[in-house]
Amino acid sequence: MGDTLITVIAIVLAAVLMFVFPLMTMSDRTDDVSQLAVETATTEFVDDVRTTGKLSMDKYSNFVETISATGNTYEVQMEVQVLDENPGKKTTQAESTKIGENVYYTMYTSQILDTINPSSGVTQTLALKEGDIFSASVRNTNSTLSQQLKNFFYSVTGNDTYTIAAEHAGIVTANGAGN
Repeated sequence: MGDTLITVIAIVLAAVLMFVFPLMTMSDRTDDVSQLAVETATTEFVDDVRTTGKLSMDKYSNFVETISATGNTYEVQMEVQVLDENPGKKTTQAESTKIGENVYYTMYTSQILDTINPSSGVTQTLALKEGDIFSASVRNTNSTLSQQLKNFFYSVTGNDTYTIAAEHAGIVTANGAGN
């Protein structure tokens, strides 16, 4: 009886070592590749908007399609801080001797999407100006295989956590309305 129990334990341990740990390692690598792809796509998307000064539904759709190609679902949050220069002074952003403050007002994801894809069905372009700040953040909303395995074995992650995320932001360097 003792030898049988040890044999069963050895077989179970061998199965875990031969199948489960390699599966966990491969699923972690898949998450790493997805993370890199999402970071790269987010950086390229934000930099494209920053350097052109324009955000269109085509750019946004291509970005969402690119990150969705990883096989995960994502929540995309965008934010535009629009520079509202002091109207009392006719100076530029680079002017160091100006008097007063520049004030930013913020547009969030739903407002941005309503602007570039209004209910009328005609897509528009959101034109930004030099000095505006554009940012995007992405995080996965589904539970990846790696998360599921870790939940099963370690109980380390909760249901609302994410493993794949990226953020990027920057100041717009071109006027989108003039191009």
